[in-house]
Amino acid sequence: MAETKKSSSTKTTTTSSSSKKSSFWGLNKISFYTIGAVAILYLISLILSACNVSSTAVMALQNIGTAIMVGIVAYLAWKYVRSKPTVWKVLYFVLLLVILAGIIVPLVMG
Repeated sequence: MAETKKSSSTKTTTTSSSSKKSSFWGLNKISFYTIGAVAILYLISLILSACNVSSTAVMALQNIGTAIMVGIVAYLAWKYVRSKPTVWKVLYFVLLLVILAGIIVPLVMG
């Protein structure tokens, strides 16, 4: 008597943790549009600088671009840190204060 082996083929679907989520405002899209907006601000400030327009307007545009980028990066960093232990949160705030001081102090001193 011959034994018959049944071969069952089962499809298993695995979802990886790095799978793409389909959302309207994904991280990649936000990053791209932020870079585009800040590049436009820097381009305008470059043109104004070449036309010898007051340096206050040029610096204001550059500072707005920097503030936008720091704000978005700080938000994304907080999303990473908020589930971490307290040490990470303290480090986050210390780094954020250093960055803000590095932006504000030269403006006040200059």
